[in-house]
Amino acid sequence: MLNPRYIAIKEFLVDSPEQDPKGIFLLAHGAGKGMASPFMNTIARGVVAAGVRVVRFHFPYMEDTLRTGKESPANQRRILKQCFSEVIMHCIEKERCPSKYIIIGGKTMGARIASMVADAHKVAGVICLGYPFHPLKRPKHFRIKHLKTIQTPTLICQGERDPFGTREEVQKRILSKSIKFHWLAKCDNNFKPGRRSDRTQDENLEDAIRACNRFIKRLL
Repeated sequence: MLNPRYIAIKEFLVDSPEQDPKGIFLLAHGAGKGMASPFMNTIARGVVAAGVRVVRFHFPYMEDTLRTGKESPANQRRILKQCFSEVIMHCIEKERCPSKYIIIGGKTMGARIASMVADAHKVAGVICLGYPFHPLKRPKHFRIKHLKTIQTPTLICQGERDPFGTREEVQKRILSKSIKFHWLAKCDNNFKPGRRSDRTQDENLEDAIRACNRFIKRLL
């Protein structure tokens, strides 16, 4: 286990099913908002229906932002990965939950970090809610090296018009066969639809939740 530099100060937000949980879904926030954003609340409360305990947490920079009231820049990738790894190990060692019953994931940045640590911990699966395939407005700079080799079963729920990776852009790339996509029509990174869409953001979120729950039930 990595040196637990952050886990001691971490607060968790937990949503539990009425019945005994089949496993744990660790859900990490995106770069701009914390674990209790409306998007995260909706996903967490919806995924509980798959029979898992949904556990949310903050990366160190977000904890600093909330503690000081001043916006802190995102941590270096090394620290983000270490933080996620320590949360996984906390669930394995303190909560007595074997890695085969743990699914990890997140929104955008949280999704990317989850996908980077999944194979090392041999978790059951990964769920990505809006994956940042490339930086904003820099479609030539795809960041997918590890997605070509990832072995952990992975579900990516992606808006067809996500500015961090549209359907047209992503489908040109060759990724691991462990990755499956659930595309959300005519919507962005927050699953918000365009003006010409016949669906609402709530409907898109419900669609994504159903896809997540099907994926979880197949794994657990």
